[in-house]
Parts: sequence; structure tokens; C-alpha cells
Amino acid sequence: MKLETLEFTSYIWLSIAIAVHVTMFFVKAPFGRHTSEKWGISINNKWGWFIMELPSLLIMLYFLFWGSNSFHSYVWILFVLWIIHYINRTFIFPLRIKPTPKKMPVFIVGNAILFNLMNAGLNGYFLSELATIEQYNQHWLTNPSFIVGIALFFCGMYINMKSDTILINLRKKGDTGYKIPTGFLFEYISSPNLFGEIIEWSGFAIMAWNLPALTFLVWTFANLVPRAKNHHNWYEQQFANYPKERKIVFPFLF
Repeated sequence: MKLETLEFTSYIWLSIAIAVHVTMFFVKAPFGRHTSEKWGISINNKWGWFIMELPSLLIMLYFLFWGSNSFHSYVWILFVLWIIHYINRTFIFPLRIKPTPKKMPVFIVGNAILFNLMNAGLNGYFLSELATIEQYNQHWLTNPSFIVGIALFFCGMYINMKSDTILINLRKKGDTGYKIPTGFLFEYISSPNLFGEIIEWSGFAIMAWNLPALTFLVWTFANLVPRAKNHHNWYEQQFANYPKERKIVFPFLF
């Protein structure tokens, strides 16, 4: 694939992200607390997370070890960061979440697989086949974009994982209902776990500084911001005492 073809594909994929972003403000993704039987066959939520996140991990592992230029520069750092994130999402996170009678629709799993195939495919192919050695050489490691980007990446990962831990620990053994999460960034926003993931991939995009990385960031924003708004609205509907001062996903802003 030539660079021009990859860029054209990325722009098409970006335009779809914008359409999905608008649509998701009106259609709730039916998993987790928003699960609905109207979306057809469903599977165990742990298996659902594993199946839908695995393709992104496998694709990036493939391009890292079998790509043409993955070890000809420091581009392997970007692969490793992506792989660390998806090891957590594929294996660790599904093991940490508690079993729930609410299952995940196969429709959602299938859409997530497409999402991961496209984003990992575009990023993996660019980094291993089209990125130049000069783009990710030793000078890149001291470039402000790398320093700021990697700091944001790990900051976002910490926020995401700490927030997930708080949510997971809300429900004690035998509990079946929902509670209002408190502490950490939950004092300011309803979905700090999603905020952390947006920060994480913003850092990746700044660090990588290429079109596929930007495309993935736009898709992350397009998916997670409407999801966070749905969470926020759900909390307000379920709990009369839900803190009025909490924003949705960006502290003090939205």
C-alpha cells in the first residue's frame, strides 16, 4: 500500500468517525449499564471484552515482529506502548471485572472488532512499512512532542486504570445494584476512566505525529464522549442525590 492510499483510507475512516460521533448522542451503545435485549444475541461480558480487544493486540504484534521497518528506528516504542495498553484491555481488565448477568450483544463485539481492525491496521502498517527512519530517530526521543506525548500517555493510563479500580471495587460480593462512585477524579467528572483513555491516546497522537495516530484519537473521542454523556445522564436519572457540580468527562468544562 502506498502512502497516498493509506492517507485516503484514513480520511474516509475519519469522516465515518464524525458520523458515528453524532449518531452516538442519540443511540446508546447497548453494553454495561445500558445493555438491552433488543440488540440480538449476547455473550458473557468478560468474553466479549476479550474477543473484541484481541484483534488490535494481535495486529500490532504482527507488524512489530514481521513488519519491514519496525526495528530500523525507535518506532518500536510506539508499538510497545500500544501493546501494553491492549494487554491490559484484552487480558487484565476482563479478569478484573466482576461477573454480571448483563451480557454484551454480539453486535457490539462485531463493531468493536471492525474498529480495532481498522485502527490497528492503519497504525501498524504506517509505522512498520511507511514511516521513515528519520521520523523516529534518536532526535525524536528528545523532541518536545515525544516528551509531552509519552508523559500524557502514561498519565492517561494511570487515570484510566485507577478509575477502573474504583468502579470495580464499588460492587462488593453479593451486590447487584449500582452506587455513586466517589474519590479521585470522580469528584469532578462522571467518567474519569474514559477521560483517562482520551488523554492516553492524545499523548500517543502527539508522540507519533502522523495521520493514522490522529485518526485513532478522533475515533477514541468520537466513541467515548457520547458514552460518557450517556453515563452522566444515567447517573442523574438513577440517583436523586447525584452531585450537580460534576461534569461529564472533561473537568470544569463538559
